[in-house]
Amino acid sequence: MTPTLLSDLLALTNAALPPVDTVFQAARTAVAALVSENGRVSGRLIEQNQTAAHGLAWLATYQQSLVQMQKWAERLQDDGKFGEVEQLILQIGFGEYLNQIHGGIQMNQGEVVRLQDMGLGPDHLSALMQPAVITLTQTSNTQAARSRLVELMQQQSANLTTGATGLDDELEMIREQFRRFSVERVEPHAHDWHLKDELIPMEIIDALAEMGVFGLTIPEEFGGFGLSKASMVVVSEELSRGYIGVGSLGTRSEIAAELIICGGTDAQKANWLPKIASAEILPTAVFTEPNTGSDLGALRTRAVKDASGDYQITGNKTWITHAARTHVMTLLARTDPDSTDHRGLSMFLAEKTPGTVDAPFPTEGMSGGEIEVLGYRGMKEYELAFDGFQVKGENLLGGAEGKGFKQLMETFESARIQTAARAIGVAQSALDLATQYAQDRKQFGKSLIEFPRVSGKLAMMAVEIMIARQLTYFSAWEKDNGHRCDLEAGMAKLLGARVAWAAADNGLQIHGGNGFAMEYKISRVLCDARILNIFEGAAEIQAQVIARRLLA
Repeated sequence: MTPTLLSDLLALTNAALPPVDTVFQAARTAVAALVSENGRVSGRLIEQNQTAAHGLAWLATYQQSLVQMQKWAERLQDDGKFGEVEQLILQIGFGEYLNQIHGGIQMNQGEVVRLQDMGLGPDHLSALMQPAVITLTQTSNTQAARSRLVELMQQQSANLTTGATGLDDELEMIREQFRRFSVERVEPHAHDWHLKDELIPMEIIDALAEMGVFGLTIPEEFGGFGLSKASMVVVSEELSRGYIGVGSLGTRSEIAAELIICGGTDAQKANWLPKIASAEILPTAVFTEPNTGSDLGALRTRAVKDASGDYQITGNKTWITHAARTHVMTLLARTDPDSTDHRGLSMFLAEKTPGTVDAPFPTEGMSGGEIEVLGYRGMKEYELAFDGFQVKGENLLGGAEGKGFKQLMETFESARIQTAARAIGVAQSALDLATQYAQDRKQFGKSLIEFPRVSGKLAMMAVEIMIARQLTYFSAWEKDNGHRCDLEAGMAKLLGARVAWAAADNGLQIHGGNGFAMEYKISRVLCDARILNIFEGAAEIQAQVIARRLLA
């Protein structure tokens, strides 16, 4: 498809949005009928109809993705930045996602959900058969378009993103600063850290602290920079592009600070936030237990108040990131022994002594061991055991019991936005490595990148990264403007994680047999990408949460 004017393409993509919304509204009505009884949504029926419910979540994610891509393109056109690269990204993205909506949305590499799975029939499918949709599905995502996009990608600097992001100059300056840090301080060493399963060196943490990473969104009155969630997204994206472990260091502080800002007392804010912002203390999140997984309401770790007003913690936790050398744990435990759900949980700011390699958990009342993992290694994962571990009464978050689950829920928007940003960075890393390898590797007398199947993979990686990026920026902007955005953040995380895994997998495929060798960086990126569909809410849980919000 070659519109004679850029406005032709924008008019075409804009005209495709109402038919998609029509189908989405029909799907929401059909799924609601499947999962409701006596006029109310039933958790039992949602479980029985998970494919339909989760399909609705994916359809909503695709709809919102196309809306945000349209807004991105219109902003760029208004700013005079909607060039050929951006045009190709828009048309390929619309062509592919419209085709998937009609024929089957890729929830992951092994599962496709179709409109008929959501209870829609031929009449609903015909609603998509509008001229704009037909034109885009049949003529926009072509081999010629993909090849041209990759041709233009090869002409740009390897440090750039493919296509204008649509961010303002200040955020682009932040991006440039942290991209430079990643190139100089992270990328040359990340693979070695991974292969040796080493903790990220403290000098990297110290450098990040000097750059303000740990206090990025903490209010200035508490020693932070008071910047936007959008800035946090850009920083996380570029650091994760270098190495997901480095990009995730700030996540620990982001979660802890958000918990204290939302649920802490004035005294707790004044005491803890400046220390977190300066990296005087490093926090870790201690929520998950061996037998609960995503079912946080079923936590069994107990916190018993003693005569002094302090608490004794007993129980087991698992999948605790960066647990050994941190100073404080945001620890979720059950303070009401008679409760059986989330209402009996409380959050604590549990102090501990940072450990060493030889003695990772020197604090009395706690012990732990490392969980060996495929990827995401730079901070290490641990299982912890608490036996009479003492927490000061003043470190009960908010000063009242029974608020822990609600306090944690208030952080999920930021946590999922941050995870989506990390996913974009990992996906971009895969694209960087695959593009360079495809240019350098010669087969049958020419570079791999000249073969259509190879260039097609690279083009779709670039397109989907931009789609996930715009969805993530949108969720951050919603958060910055004080809007509830759990739905948008969930969609960004859901799509971003899938895009990261697809990019890493395609990147390894382009490397061929070499990609399967541990010496090649793409092998690490593949391992790192895999966790993104699991932590901060597994993809299935994320789709379930989105569906319940849509049907509420």
